[in-house]
Amino acid sequence: MSPKSITYKPNSIIYFKGDIADRIFILNNGKVSLNFINIETGQEMHEFIKTREFFGVKSALGRYPREETALVLKDSNVIAFTVDEFEQLASKNTRIIIKMLKVFSNQLRRIHKQVQNLLYMEDQISPETGLYKIGLYYLKSKKYKQSLYAFGRYLVYYPSGKYSDDVTKYIYTAEEYLQKYGQGKGPVVNINDTPQEVDKPDTSKELSGSGKEYYYGVNLMGEGKYQEASDIFKTIIQNDQNNEYTLKAQFEIGKCLFYLQNYDNCIKMYTVLLQKYPKHPDLNEALFFIAQCHQKKGNGDRAVDIYKKVLSLTPEADSLYRRVMKAIRELERK
Repeated sequence: MSPKSITYKPNSIIYFKGDIADRIFILNNGKVSLNFINIETGQEMHEFIKTREFFGVKSALGRYPREETALVLKDSNVIAFTVDEFEQLASKNTRIIIKMLKVFSNQLRRIHKQVQNLLYMEDQISPETGLYKIGLYYLKSKKYKQSLYAFGRYLVYYPSGKYSDDVTKYIYTAEEYLQKYGQGKGPVVNINDTPQEVDKPDTSKELSGSGKEYYYGVNLMGEGKYQEASDIFKTIIQNDQNNEYTLKAQFEIGKCLFYLQNYDNCIKMYTVLLQKYPKHPDLNEALFFIAQCHQKKGNGDRAVDIYKKVLSLTPEADSLYRRVMKAIRELERK
């Protein structure tokens, strides 16, 4: 096989946001726009591809869904590469590698700045509001898994918080849409972009350096960048400036280990954490991930015992209860 030359008419779509990424493209001639949502403003942005410029590289190499829609604006010709074909080309041409590194570096800096502006644009934003806004952003962007994660974190740390009723409602919406439509699809959720403040944020809990790092780590977790997130959480623990965020970071590292398929270390970390802090606010979640690790390792009986322990500690209305029941049913079918 070899790279394919493809011709597109105006208003054609090369790929949609959320599509499974398996091709890398280079614009031979014509005009193509990459359309995406600015995470800082929520507005649609348009980035025009230059002639002889590659696009669709990050998602294809990273094996994750497209982050933008590629729209053809006038008659265009593109060359489509499989990942293997692109890697072979890049391995023989160092200029391509250098150019890609420059592009990725600029994009990462832009994204990092936008995320920081989104979370910390108010001098006195509280951790509670910061976490709530992360969930809202992902829900609006139809990234239901990420929104469920952020909202789940919110209910753990702020079960009676000022946004808890809205968060509970949004969790049900995200679960329903994820099951019915799938990640990145479905109708636009009707949400209020600006949280209504019943009173002013608690300025005694302004975001510290550890707070900013923690919520940036949470954002990376939502994007599936578990190793990068783990590095952020380790920095928080090493600095040990804020015990609240240190405890939170220890829990998040355990989740990173699980998603990185490092099951033994995940079990070890959560076991030590719960022995040291038996009333940790993430007790039930930590036990759940220990059970998940045993299930992944093929220790079904041990996993079921821990799942039952979690059920005894978790209200039936809690989304964790439903996740545990689903895991038990999966084991019973085997």
